Amino acid sequence: MASIHPTALVDPKAELADSVTVGAHTLIGPNVRIGEGTSVGPHCVIEGHTTIGRDNRIYQFASLGADPQDKKYKGEPTQLIIGDRNTIREFTTFNTGTVQDKGLTQIGHDNWVMAYVHVAHDCVIGDHNVIANAVQFAGHVLVGNHTLIGGMSGIHQFVRIGDFAMLGFQTRLSQDLPPFTVAAGNPAEVQNVHQEGPRRKGYSAERLSMLKQVHKVLFRRGLTLEAAKAEIAALRGQQPDADADIDNMLTFLASASRGIVR
Repeated sequence: MASIHPTALVDPKAELADSVTVGAHTLIGPNVRIGEGTSVGPHCVIEGHTTIGRDNRIYQFASLGADPQDKKYKGEPTQLIIGDRNTIREFTTFNTGTVQDKGLTQIGHDNWVMAYVHVAHDCVIGDHNVIANAVQFAGHVLVGNHTLIGGMSGIHQFVRIGDFAMLGFQTRLSQDLPPFTVAAGNPAEVQNVHQEGPRRKGYSAERLSMLKQVHKVLFRRGLTLEAAKAEIAALRGQQPDADADIDNMLTFLASASRGIVR
């Protein structure tokens, strides 16, 4: 049976795995499901149609599954789904989705989410991301994997952030940020290719070198986006280990509806 502090209020309809722990004065609603090994700190509110996976650590004063901050929301039973092994620090706020999108806000696995982060309705955040203090995601934002989002940054609605992208401290991002790209500023401007994150994940020197070539084609040659995409595609086969990275970039650029940071 889950270990629930006597002062916590857990609805009898909530589904908590046997190894879940719940801290003092926490409130858990009837449509919440929490998986094995997850710990919920004191003074948290977990409500709405919220599903939380295994081995997450949720710190005090987190608010998860509240209604979206969207005037179009009319009480529909939309969802928040959180994966496994996430660290969710103090005063974070994750809202459920809206029926104008997929009705789902989703957080993947192994993310490190620092204090005061807001994840608005219909955001989808991948795996292994580090999101620093007070980052604010507007609605419908899509974040890939292995990103680094600098503290106190603001992300405009519908923006996409690619795999291994990095955003500097206090950055205002209103256009898509391609994979393997470092951006900073207000508004955001591209700074460099992000190599440290891939290096730590075991990328070879040759593969990192190809990332630099892709970056130069996209950002340093003054090409139109269509011309840059064609030249990046032509790099396939020169370093076979990097072909997956090239495909990742081209797939991202093919759907850059908001334009990309330059």
